[in-house]
Amino acid sequence: MENGYKDIASKVVEAIGGRENISSFAHCATRLRIMVHDQTKVNQEAVENIEKVKGAFYNSGQYQIIFGTGTVNKVYEAVNELGIKGTSTSEVKAEAKKQGNAFQRAIRTFGDVFVPIIPVLVATGLFMGLRGVLTQEAVLNWLGYTPNDIPENFIMFTQVVTDTAFAFLPALIAWSAFKVFGGSPVLGIVLGLMLVNPALPNAYAVGSGDAHPIHFFGFIPVVGYQGSVLPAFFVGLLGAKLERWIRKKVPDSIDLILTPFLTLLIMITLGLFAIGPVFHSLENIILTGTKAILDLPFGLAGIIIGGLQQVVVITGVHHIFNLLEIQLLADTKFNPFNPLITSAIVAQGAATLAVGLKSKNKKVKALAFPSAFSAFLGITEPAIFGINLRFFKPFIMGLIGGAVGGFLASIFHLKATGMSVTAIPGLLLYLNNQIFIYIFVNLIAFAVSFILTWLFGYNDKMLKNR
Repeated sequence: MENGYKDIASKVVEAIGGRENISSFAHCATRLRIMVHDQTKVNQEAVENIEKVKGAFYNSGQYQIIFGTGTVNKVYEAVNELGIKGTSTSEVKAEAKKQGNAFQRAIRTFGDVFVPIIPVLVATGLFMGLRGVLTQEAVLNWLGYTPNDIPENFIMFTQVVTDTAFAFLPALIAWSAFKVFGGSPVLGIVLGLMLVNPALPNAYAVGSGDAHPIHFFGFIPVVGYQGSVLPAFFVGLLGAKLERWIRKKVPDSIDLILTPFLTLLIMITLGLFAIGPVFHSLENIILTGTKAILDLPFGLAGIIIGGLQQVVVITGVHHIFNLLEIQLLADTKFNPFNPLITSAIVAQGAATLAVGLKSKNKKVKALAFPSAFSAFLGITEPAIFGINLRFFKPFIMGLIGGAVGGFLASIFHLKATGMSVTAIPGLLLYLNNQIFIYIFVNLIAFAVSFILTWLFGYNDKMLKNR
């Protein structure tokens, strides 16, 4: 098959406008990621007809060709053998950041900061789900116990594994922000920890009325920022830029002493007396607005979010949901966004599966089935760009199914214990008393999308228009 991969590589290069149109290219686990000089030279149809290609689309300023795990590595090596030098994924991403409008670039920057800490929050959410199972009265009764039989030491242990990430969330965010914006990550960690120092009134205690802010100069309220997002983000952003500026100004002989000293002193002063109060207030406004939307009557929030979330994915700015989900989890310990997003994801997967089962075209089937499976694991880009948007109607049917599922999720008040895992893996976030409702809601979203796509969304005649 070695010659086969060389042939595939040659066809890829030709279809995207030749080697002179390639600015840089790299690969991730499943996709070849290419930056091109001129998008108009890319022959989309030719790319999609290349053997082993499962879809191709533009996302985050990159032209991404889906090959799947293992295959993409061999295609990448074959392209290299053609004399086209590859680059690292980080370099391609850095170049991609220059693409898009200011809003898209800002959202990608948010994503770059939050994505590295999401695995920790995912693990925390799973721990919360498991604790929900182990402390359910029905489960305890089945094991021959009652809630009073749970040892205090076990409760303390579960609090450690479920509360730590959110109690020290500013440290995680400031660390990541320093790393993204070119500062010393260890300074970010220390600044983040300063924002939640036990000497400050605990934010949760202040929120419950058990503690009160300390007022400096009679009018500046200072509290700890446990569970806060925006104060830590902007402390990290400005702190990294300040550190780099100071480092350019001070002599090398005293850089090791003076740069971290001034960075920490200036930034914690700004963080506690300016950045913190201002952005914590803004954060509360955003959180209040988010809750107001989620609390809309008659399931309207579910219809809107479940119906439109995958449209946001197409624009590439869906990382904005990370900020909202983190805020909700930090403030309420639950995430009502997750079930709405899951319905949208499952519905797109169902539409893709319907296309695969209905079509008699081998190429469509070969692309649709793995793309649908990927969607049911929570990744919809192959389904959206490879099938649903290609024929358009399946995408619309998926949006309708997502809106129906989101409506039911809102009506039943579904709330996840974590974030960033959806569809089938998302079951782990509903292990308390919600799991059967979660399954029911997503089965309805699946059924609506699948049936509509089968009846009205696709037939092989559409291939003639491609």
